[in-house]
Amino acid sequence: MQIGMLYSRIRRDEKLLLRELRERDHEVEKIDVRKERFNIAEPPAAFEDLDLVVDRCLATSRSRYVTRFTDHYDVPVVNHPETAAICADKARNSLVLQDAGVPTPNTDVAFTKESAMEAIENFGYPCVLKPVVGSWGRLMAKVDSRNAAEAILEHKETLGHYEHKVFYVQEFVEKPGRDIRVLATDGEPVAAMARSSDHWLTNAAKGAETEHIEIDDEMADLVKKASDAVGGGLLGVDLMETGDSYTVHEVNHTVEFKALNEVAEVDVPGTVVDWLEERAKLGLDAEVPA
Repeated sequence: MQIGMLYSRIRRDEKLLLRELRERDHEVEKIDVRKERFNIAEPPAAFEDLDLVVDRCLATSRSRYVTRFTDHYDVPVVNHPETAAICADKARNSLVLQDAGVPTPNTDVAFTKESAMEAIENFGYPCVLKPVVGSWGRLMAKVDSRNAAEAILEHKETLGHYEHKVFYVQEFVEKPGRDIRVLATDGEPVAAMARSSDHWLTNAAKGAETEHIEIDDEMADLVKKASDAVGGGLLGVDLMETGDSYTVHEVNHTVEFKALNEVAEVDVPGTVVDWLEERAKLGLDAEVPA
């Protein structure tokens, strides 16, 4: 089959996928989105005869637009642009999880310093302030006091981009020094890892230690519900343990899996390519949530 890979930088994750695809004799068209123009009527020449396109764009803005154009050209794309739009926006992410009955941390969204401060005071200290768009734990703050809250809100209000004036305030979940990342294909778990750190942020990108973790029935059920809520596809579902249960705090649409592959008991890129082959044969996009 002929696979297109949208990218702006080839990381270890993309190298793993490219090697697996080429070892299976698939033709791969690497499409550097920085060098392309996306016309509303005519697709770029690189899109000709592609069976499937895989979005691996590093920048969220590029990912959201290029998947929308790819879908417009009637080329199946992983992940679907609506899934990308939901996952790229933490507020939308929280809303669809809530609507689907998936346990997720309680969250307020406010648009002024004053209303954001009311939300923070309502949650109490500590609570968490996040950007509505972002990854790798960047610009996230654990707010421990009113003085800290005032300083952070003042700083965010002075930043130029309108997204910094959307204040996403979330309850702080006491977790056992780790969270859990599950890689899933259309809601079917591939593998999971625990990410542990002394810091309250446990992202692998922040240096957290990773280890394989078994996927229990409750975890698998939540992953399936969370995947369905955002439209399915190749996703990273992040969970936190809350006593004897879990809460899902985020679903990621351009999921990195290099750290998972190092600790998983399955061949992660191989399993992902198995799924991509099935998707290409079906010629279908992920189901879009109503």
